[in-house]
Amino acid sequence: CGRQGYTHTTRWGTRRGKMNIGATARTDGFSGKPEYITEKTLYGHCDTMDNVAQPLVGKELIDISGILSEYGEPAYRARQLYQGLYRERAEDLSQITTLPLEVRSRLAGQYCTGLPSVQEGIRSADGTVRYLLTLGDGKVIESVFLPEARRDTLCISTQVGCAVDCKFCLTARMGLERNLEAGEIVGQVLTMYREHGLDSARRPVNIVMMGMGEPLLNLPSVLKATRLLSDPGGMNIPPRRITISTAGITPKIDELAQEERRPRLAISLTSADPKLREQLMPLARKYPLPELIEACRRYPLRSWEWLTFEYVLLKGVNDRDQDARQVVRLLHGIKCKMNLIAFNPGPGIEYETPDPGRVLSFQGIIRPSHPCFVRSPKGRDIYAACGQLKRTLTQRETTQSEAAAPGEDDSIEDGR
Repeated sequence: CGRQGYTHTTRWGTRRGKMNIGATARTDGFSGKPEYITEKTLYGHCDTMDNVAQPLVGKELIDISGILSEYGEPAYRARQLYQGLYRERAEDLSQITTLPLEVRSRLAGQYCTGLPSVQEGIRSADGTVRYLLTLGDGKVIESVFLPEARRDTLCISTQVGCAVDCKFCLTARMGLERNLEAGEIVGQVLTMYREHGLDSARRPVNIVMMGMGEPLLNLPSVLKATRLLSDPGGMNIPPRRITISTAGITPKIDELAQEERRPRLAISLTSADPKLREQLMPLARKYPLPELIEACRRYPLRSWEWLTFEYVLLKGVNDRDQDARQVVRLLHGIKCKMNLIAFNPGPGIEYETPDPGRVLSFQGIIRPSHPCFVRSPKGRDIYAACGQLKRTLTQRETTQSEAAAPGEDDSIEDGR
């Protein structure tokens, strides 16, 4: 995950033994180095006397209606529970006081909110916060909070690990452990909303499914999570503020295109040369670049929508002027914009970050044909930038943050 270069100061305190990050103060308080807060705190964990509690986060209104109808409760109780989970963001069922105590007690014997526990939160010198979150089965995922000048962005995971094996990405080294359920995807958002006091009615919040995993390989859960996140009766985050990024699973792009309520789509391109792209992104051998581009050409864009192509610049590999011109030819006629990402280094990855001048030259060739932005990295010093998420625990000996790549502040809504 990575973002524009904007300095954001937060207020760190404690509340009932957990991290509490205010979202308003923006002028002071940083020491200029990563801050490590290690507190294992369970939110709505699913422990009951018989250990069979089921998580409620991830259930849609119709599911909750079915549960409460079995209890003989009137229909409006389902809406109260639904709003308590998603609008009020209750950590525990006892906090949903619109429900009678008897109903809450009965629910607590069988259900829980099912939110992840915050295993660790690491704050960057630039205001970015990387979270390690523990799921109900003990698996650990990462999410990132990225403060920006006019909005906040939450980068979330869709799988535990990743099977795509991009050669420039640390997450790929984990391999794939399992898909996330819709509730585990939404739970990351609810956790960061609570920790940072976010309110999308007061200040825009963007959601980017660009953390661990390939979203299109977990499409059913991703679509259900999108419905929950964008439901006006719940969290009410517009679909235009939710983006998924894919390495290019061509059949799944066609499947996504058929959905009425779908997030915005970003494509990880990284090379317009099919052979080079197959070396950098082995998945391209199964889903060749020409087929991917044809899927992009037929993708039904909404009136306000543009496709986004993401391009990781690797020094001496894909950052030459001729590479940029090849991109222009490849994307001719597609309504799209491009985000350039100067490679974010990580342990054991052989590639290097291109020089700032090389990045500007590449951008200058693209811009006459397509809107093109240089994404300034955030969170490099805590391994929270794009391609750096690898479930790293307490990196107290991190590399120093490198100079941000030059370019315009990326003001497009998908942000990442």
